[in-house]
Amino acid sequence: MRDKDLTDIKGLALFQDMKPENFDRMMRGAYDQEFPEHLQLFQQGGKADFLHVLIEGTVVLSADWREREATMAVVRPVSSFILAACMLDMTLLMSARTLSRSRLVLIPSQDVREIFRIDPDFAVAANRQLAMGYRQMVDHAKGLKLRRARERLAAYILDVSEKHGHATEIVIEQEKRILASYLGMTPESLSRAFKSLAEDGVHVHGANVTINDLTKLIKLVGEDWHIPH
Repeated sequence: MRDKDLTDIKGLALFQDMKPENFDRMMRGAYDQEFPEHLQLFQQGGKADFLHVLIEGTVVLSADWREREATMAVVRPVSSFILAACMLDMTLLMSARTLSRSRLVLIPSQDVREIFRIDPDFAVAANRQLAMGYRQMVDHAKGLKLRRARERLAAYILDVSEKHGHATEIVIEQEKRILASYLGMTPESLSRAFKSLAEDGVHVHGANVTINDLTKLIKLVGEDWHIPH
């Protein structure tokens, strides 16, 4: 594993306050691996043997039932995922596949749980990440159940804008069919939602989105459109 990878992982909020010796102990069985695009990393219902840390590339998390599939999240570097399943040693509620060529570090779940028991700073950080994940899940569920399609899309655009310093020029990085699934709509409904936002000052050209009036867009979604951090 590259030294830079270890530095990047140690810089994550989940790990940055750990005692160095505990971090080294947790990483003793970890390894990095490259995966081609569109490769299944794990399957819903499987065992959570490793905590995954994405170093390069993009990964989509999805859930399925019978013939239906829904996008749950899109993961970008550097970030960890499936912490809850690893901590509980329970089956996976989602599947994961790469959207592009990706490199991940896999940390044995057993080692993560072992260090959780002896490193209080890591335990606090893990609890915080799990709690924030729960809040994000509730916020997303509220959007799906309470907002119309155009309002859900507007909230997503505002979220991307905020992550880039309230930028008025943003890029939709994932395929629109994946975004549509994440927002709980069909690709056709997503296209209609984009068109309907023109009256609110949002203009789309391919993957590029221009926001002409942030205040108007926030008014459409409501002042509580984002999760307090």
